[in-house]
Amino acid sequence: MGVKVRIPTPLQRLTQGKEEVEGSAGTIIALVNDLDQKYPGLAERVSEKGKIRRFVNIYVNDEDIRFLHAEETQVKDGDEVSIVPAIAGGSR
Repeated sequence: MGVKVRIPTPLQRLTQGKEEVEGSAGTIIALVNDLDQKYPGLAERVSEKGKIRRFVNIYVNDEDIRFLHAEETQVKDGDEVSIVPAIAGGSR
């Protein structure tokens, strides 16, 4: 079954245009590294030195991992993970 991971549009070029991919259960950082094996370049855009990048938000079953155990948050088969890049901007 695996873990369902929703990929944001800017990263879909790394996943051959797929909006959803499947990864392995474990910690969030292990999941990111697992996905990087299948989709090279994904990990460097989402993480750095074993930590999720500051401007990338990750949700497990709609819960922000920053309020759980961050990169060490456990995911299990059947969970849904969403990668959401923070968007900044606007006008004065």
